[in-house]
Amino acid sequence: MAVSSMTREVEQKLSLQPFTSANPPARPQPVQQSSPPVATIPAHLAGPSTSTQPPRPPPVSSKNMRPPPRPDYGKVGRRCLVRANHFLVQVADRDVHHYDVTITPEILSKKVCRLIIKQLVESYKLSHLGGRGLAYDGRKSAYTAGALPFASKEFVIMFADDNGGARREREFKVSIKFAAKADIHHLKQFLHSRQLDVPQETIQALDVVLRTNPSVKYEVVGRSLFHNEFADDAGSLTGGLEYWRGYYQSLRPTQMGLALNIDMSARAFYEPIFVSDYVLRHLNLRDDPQVRLSDQDHSKVRKVLKGVKVEATHQGRRYRITGLTPRPSTTMMFAVDGTERMVSVARYFEQKYSIVLAYPMLPAIQCGSNAKPVYLPMEICKIVSGQRYTKMLNGRQVTEMLRATCQRPKERVGGIEKIVKANNYADDELVHEFGIGVDAHLTTIEARVLKAPMLMYHESGRESRVDPRVGQWNMIDKKLINAAHVNYWTCVSFSPRVPPERLVDRLLHMCISKGMSFESPLVPLRRAHPEQIERTLRDIHRESMQAIDKKGKQKINHLQLLIVVLPDGSGQYGMIKRLCEIDLGIVSQCCHPKNLQPPSNPYLENLSLKINVKVGGRNSVLELAVTQKMPFITDMPTIVFGADVTHPQPGEDSSPSIAAVVASMDWPEVTKYRGIVSAQPHRQEIIMDLYTEKEDPKKGIVRGGMIMDLLKAFKKATTFKPQNNLL
Repeated sequence: MAVSSMTREVEQKLSLQPFTSANPPARPQPVQQSSPPVATIPAHLAGPSTSTQPPRPPPVSSKNMRPPPRPDYGKVGRRCLVRANHFLVQVADRDVHHYDVTITPEILSKKVCRLIIKQLVESYKLSHLGGRGLAYDGRKSAYTAGALPFASKEFVIMFADDNGGARREREFKVSIKFAAKADIHHLKQFLHSRQLDVPQETIQALDVVLRTNPSVKYEVVGRSLFHNEFADDAGSLTGGLEYWRGYYQSLRPTQMGLALNIDMSARAFYEPIFVSDYVLRHLNLRDDPQVRLSDQDHSKVRKVLKGVKVEATHQGRRYRITGLTPRPSTTMMFAVDGTERMVSVARYFEQKYSIVLAYPMLPAIQCGSNAKPVYLPMEICKIVSGQRYTKMLNGRQVTEMLRATCQRPKERVGGIEKIVKANNYADDELVHEFGIGVDAHLTTIEARVLKAPMLMYHESGRESRVDPRVGQWNMIDKKLINAAHVNYWTCVSFSPRVPPERLVDRLLHMCISKGMSFESPLVPLRRAHPEQIERTLRDIHRESMQAIDKKGKQKINHLQLLIVVLPDGSGQYGMIKRLCEIDLGIVSQCCHPKNLQPPSNPYLENLSLKINVKVGGRNSVLELAVTQKMPFITDMPTIVFGADVTHPQPGEDSSPSIAAVVASMDWPEVTKYRGIVSAQPHRQEIIMDLYTEKEDPKKGIVRGGMIMDLLKAFKKATTFKPQNNLL
């Protein structure tokens, strides 16, 4: 298995530190009996084996693997009917042909590519395409319902492109060449469980068919589509941005057959406002005719506006921003029409267009190349609607976005049904041509509501057993099952509104009421200026290590907890976390000042629960674990794994994907987890460093990877070698 070159470094930096917990509940000894029906860890991972067979190497391809058959369907719980956001899809026995598409000169914009192919179909469908439409993915693939009258052909398209400048007609050559034939029969065999291999190519072809026409009408972002047709579903995100609600669409194979999965989604877009208004809102500046940008603000605006399309209102032309002038419009000079006469941007627009600038001290935007720049005042350029914002949102904008996407089920269903009605698949000519039918109603399926497991808290509390109702319970009259003792800690406030002493007094009182205990602060509590965050955190780390060294050899040799009050502004949380957790190795608990004016008891309770876990304690355990009745886990040492890969947002083509694997570090409670994260190539879905084998000249085969590291950590934490794993 290939390994990313940066995996090991990132893994070492981001691996969580081993837990140091209070005394856990009594641990049962492993029972020697038949294993439950869970996956068994390979012998070379679990420890010595009596087998004389050499370890089996990992499979080269996933197609060599066959999943075990499902033993039965679940029966526990209260049965009910639910509606799922899946719309059943029927497919006729039509031949689906795959063609490779090449557009010359190459176009990076999928939207422009789709418009070129749309124009090709409109021009040549009856004369050269045999009356067939093209389902096009926006890149290199097109699909037809039946064969085209040719195996390979080149078309010339004259396309009027107004992208980034004046509307002009350009010539494109489009090559269409037969590639393969998708087999609908194999798909139906798979859906009826008569074959195991997923015919992914055929499913992808049908998915492209269902997305082709919406992709031309709407703005495409990854697998989601947006349009101002849903204007009533838009709203402000502040800072010159707005959110658009759209929808996610994907064709999926299910036990009931093919289904079109549709769900609501939201993305940030630039507001269609004048660039000058956007700059004032983005930087939160007051509306002042003499407003000007600092060097730092100039850099921020230049980065956020680069590549944005604007329309110059004095002439109706569209441009794409390439930069900002280094000086304000009143002092930015240029030569007029190739002459030696120099004039400022502000003076030029006053003389030529009788436009007196309202913000003459703002820089002008630059369009075109550095060799032939075009300077335009910000206040006459309006941002073109429908442009996605790809930069990082600030805290307030994230909150507004979450509010936009958080809907009650009834509202979400209404939005989904509105999308299906607007797409009108029944009257889509291309969908009909492929013999595809989409049910207009959500799918009704059988479901089961499982009883929530009983939770155990410490017996010293008034309430030690909890039966969660509708997934909810509180911490009133409860004490933590394993409350941690914190030896080394301190607090820093970067907000002038929140004195650290006031927060610590109330927070520690809450933590102690739940069973935790704290020594005196290792170093004095302090306030600090928001512009000195890094310096302050490094000073705290240095002073803490010096204080611990003075105490002599100790079991704990690091600052266990740093309570941080965030600055009043936004955007510093990520930097503080990276500095504390990665660079300095400090466990931190951040608090936003708006939640501390004053802090409510529920908020302090939540903080105490997070702190207890971070410093090695347990909040609660499942009653089944204590009574040694946990299915598949109690009988023998078992480790529970979880894994996922997070990809960069659509449109970000250079950032790596991040793989994460977590595993339980206690048995049989399975309440403590350790995590490892690893950077890997962009949009790589398979976790590359999950398990590795390397040849060492001295040691022979050296096995490693994220799974091996977690198995070793489990052995160290529990003294047991795991006999089973659950993933």
